Amino acid sequence: MSKKIFVGNLSFEVTDFDLEDLFKQHGEVLSAKVILDRDTNRSRGFGFVEMSSDGSVQAAIDALNGTEIKGRSINVSVAKEKTDDRGGFRSRNRY
Repeated sequence: MSKKIFVGNLSFEVTDFDLEDLFKQHGEVLSAKVILDRDTNRSRGFGFVEMSSDGSVQAAIDALNGTEIKGRSINVSVAKEKTDDRGGFRSRNRY
């Protein structure tokens, strides 16, 4: 099992610190990051938390999936491996 957790449907007010604080109740948090839009620097509504053990990952998922944080019910699951498959054809030519 991966040690990285995906957290979706986050309120735009949730910070990295908020995520870390929420998950550290279930084990050692190695990192917590809310993903920001590169143009606006505003939250994209999801983030990732990395925990030190598989047991703490599962405990956090079981305890936090579906809970309400800052007015939104969050989705918590094991993060999928990042792939470089963007699909489709992309032309490099700009007209």
